[in-house]
Amino acid sequence: MRLPRRPRLLIPVTIALVALVVLLLIFDGIYTDFLWFDSVNFSSVFSTMLLTQILLFIVGAALMVGIVGGNMVLAHRMRPMFGPGMFGTPQGADRYRLAVDPHRRLVFLIGMGVLALFTGSSIAGQWKTWLLFVNATPFGRKDPQFKVDVSFFMFTFPFLRMVLTFLFTAVILSIILAAIVHYLYGGFRVQSPGGVSASRAARSHLSVLLGVFVLLKAAAYWLDRYELVFSNRGFVYGASYTDVNAVLPAKGILAGIALICALIFFAGVIRPGGMWPGVAFGLLVLSAILIGTVYPVLVEQFQVKPNQQGKEEPYIKRNIDETRAAYGVDKSKIIPYQAQGTPEEGQATTDETVSGVRLLDPVLVAKTFQQKQRIRGFYDFADPLDVDRYKGADGTVRDHIVAVRELTGPPPEQDNWINRHLVYTHGYGFVAAPGNEVDSEGLPDFDAKDMPVAGSLVTDAGLKEPRIYFGEGGSDYVIVGGSADGAKQELDYPASGGTGQANNTYTGTGGVPVGSFFNRLLYAVKYGEKNLLLSGDINSQSRILYDRDPAQRVAKVAPFLNLDSDPYPAVVDGRVVWIIDAYTTANEFPYSESKSFSDMIRDTATDPRAIAPQPRDQINYIRNSVKATVDAYDGTVKLYEWDAQDPILKSWEKAFPGIVRPQSEMSPQLKEHLRYPEDLFKVQRDVLSRYHITDAKAFYSGQDFWNVPDDPSSGEKNIKQPPYYLSVKMPGTQSSFSLTSTFVPRQGPNLAAFMAVNATPGSGYGELQILRMPASTTIAGPGQVQNTFTNRFSGELNVLGLGKAQILYGNLLTLPFAGGLVYVEPVYVQTAAGAGQEPYPILRRVLVMFGDKVGSADTLKEALNQVFGTGEATNPESPPAETPTNVDTLASVITQAQKAYDDAQKALSANPPDWTAYGTAQAQLRDALDQLNKIQGREATATPTPTATATATATASAPPPASPSASPSG
Repeated sequence: MRLPRRPRLLIPVTIALVALVVLLLIFDGIYTDFLWFDSVNFSSVFSTMLLTQILLFIVGAALMVGIVGGNMVLAHRMRPMFGPGMFGTPQGADRYRLAVDPHRRLVFLIGMGVLALFTGSSIAGQWKTWLLFVNATPFGRKDPQFKVDVSFFMFTFPFLRMVLTFLFTAVILSIILAAIVHYLYGGFRVQSPGGVSASRAARSHLSVLLGVFVLLKAAAYWLDRYELVFSNRGFVYGASYTDVNAVLPAKGILAGIALICALIFFAGVIRPGGMWPGVAFGLLVLSAILIGTVYPVLVEQFQVKPNQQGKEEPYIKRNIDETRAAYGVDKSKIIPYQAQGTPEEGQATTDETVSGVRLLDPVLVAKTFQQKQRIRGFYDFADPLDVDRYKGADGTVRDHIVAVRELTGPPPEQDNWINRHLVYTHGYGFVAAPGNEVDSEGLPDFDAKDMPVAGSLVTDAGLKEPRIYFGEGGSDYVIVGGSADGAKQELDYPASGGTGQANNTYTGTGGVPVGSFFNRLLYAVKYGEKNLLLSGDINSQSRILYDRDPAQRVAKVAPFLNLDSDPYPAVVDGRVVWIIDAYTTANEFPYSESKSFSDMIRDTATDPRAIAPQPRDQINYIRNSVKATVDAYDGTVKLYEWDAQDPILKSWEKAFPGIVRPQSEMSPQLKEHLRYPEDLFKVQRDVLSRYHITDAKAFYSGQDFWNVPDDPSSGEKNIKQPPYYLSVKMPGTQSSFSLTSTFVPRQGPNLAAFMAVNATPGSGYGELQILRMPASTTIAGPGQVQNTFTNRFSGELNVLGLGKAQILYGNLLTLPFAGGLVYVEPVYVQTAAGAGQEPYPILRRVLVMFGDKVGSADTLKEALNQVFGTGEATNPESPPAETPTNVDTLASVITQAQKAYDDAQKALSANPPDWTAYGTAQAQLRDALDQLNKIQGREATATPTPTATATATATASAPPPASPSASPSG
């Protein structure tokens, strides 16, 4: 029965409409991507990637269809002229043939189309492998086994593997589909009982295909020889004794056997019968089992394991040398350090790095920045904050805690499309405070603050454009630069009087123009938003800003780079710019230990799960090859060459010429704010925890392996302490802005080593130095120091935590000083939430330890004086003996402290806060704490007496001893 004309047309029309919509969506995505790349002047990246992927798609799809489809056509043409069932009742395969044959061409075309789509997409996804192959740059370094340039393993080997995988897939599919065609059209016949009869043409066809498959297997065996440099069989990563002496020759033998077996299969074309192909197949399988599997296992079990240290020694040495080179730690210096300095030596030392050490913890003071500088609830700061350095009022460069005030979006009650995308468009302001000081209230002493931006730092740095259109909080698109009546409609910052806000109109060149109807239509489709077409507030001057996160922008223009997890803002040449460190990474460096990038950088400051996925996670080579910047006002992305010797970067520069600028184009002010990247340091720290050992025998024993300690201030286990940016003076060097960390032994809490890298661009930049502690002497590690601080000052800190206040320990900093090590830890008090005010931490104590002396005071200077000067210091192991204190005196001091605390809270909760009363209460609280400190010093050695018992009871009535609270920092 014929269908009516209209229903018959409905199906093809529907299919055509769906196809048209799909094509339009594809076009929309591609064209808007082009507009975005063009807006940041990286259209060459877009065109190169697109053309490369199209080329690979076409070539891959055409080859696959040509090989597989060609074999299917050939099998069809080889069909017998009269197959079974031609003149009788259809049976077996005949039924399938008769069902398929009328639609043979359609089925073939659809099948080949699907195959082309999947194959082309898969090959197009390998565009990075192809570009590195055709633009390969020699390393000038040969691997220790095959003596070929490392570039073969980095660039050529992955491409050859890709080609072999493609050919294997094509041949296997050809064998399967050709066999099906032969079966359907009578080339194969199933006979009773249980026999299979094949025509000569079918047998010859499949013999050739099987011969090609085995020939590819021979090539794969030969290529497998080079893959041994990535073996995990031995004691360390890379070719082991068994790999070199058993697997390597076995692969060569198997390649020869596979070649012979391929010739036997080809001979099946001339000599009919299934005996020789069967013999070839059996020989291939048997040799693979005996030579490729059993023989290496026997060598490993009976030659290597009984003598593993001696057998593996040269291969362990290869692994050590290549790993250190691949991770850039081969030039690190290990310096023996006795750490036995005395306080008297500290008094005679003129080094000012300790007295100027950073006290503000970038994690803890994030809440303080929010409360003191957020201004309005729709602004916020990144958490954690960042560490940079700027000149202070006295002209000296000091470590600073820095942040930009970013917009989170309109208030919930005003959250609509216009406010979200046209009014609340940008953040405003750069906020900074010196890291080594606080004001009289324990708060950051801001030298860049408020809206409009004020402070000595912004004056000295010459900040001219404080608006933040591109930042870490810019997750949504905004439309800027125009309005219906030409009036300014973008919220700039809250202002006094009038409308209560100052407005602005964007005049930058960032983003894509959306003045034309065509562009508005494209973005309306892209975001599924009709208001982009209908809004009268969008005119010929309007621009759409999207992909505004700095890391996202860099990742988009340079998808071949891994990015550091901590972009940071800086004032450079009058603008706020984001600085992002970028890495070239690989996992194909011969003999180098392969590790997870995310595992190596994970600590209390960084959770890799919260950052954007990287191009690759498993790595065994890394270089900080590029420094990238993103302008916070117009979104301009600039890539600067930082490691000009990196062959991977040179290869990418050949593939994308002109996108990476020479280092000479960096402005002097930008160079002042560059620093050694944190993630690279973490990776190198992880590697050096084992690979500081360069002797193969010592490495095998593993007795001197180290661990990165758990973060003592967090109170959590199995979470590494983050490295810290500090100004440090290493032995024999000048003080420099550095990135530092510590090591403890694999088993034991003592300090094993202190590690630092010069983070200041210029002479000495990137020099890794490790101060190695003597193995025969016990040097307190971070965990032990934290325990000392907590136990020694628990009572004093409990008084700080009276009521609902919370004690928070800041970053525990370690510095070499006066022949020893000084530990500095700030202690914060986070007050209870008040009316209309969230709690935030205030610096209340600074704890210092040097050798067996500890100090605690309101300021770092006073705490240092207790340890190194004439102030009152404490030896935690042998406190000075004093007379027990009367319990009434202690109770009186606690009452005085409680009253001062209550008065301070009352002053804070007033509207507006009474800062004069608050300062008076804080002074009274300090006096009470000083008295308590003296009392505890006397009671530390008191024997149990009625008075001592009463004192313990009084202390127990206060909150329990302060325990470390989380404070990861960078």
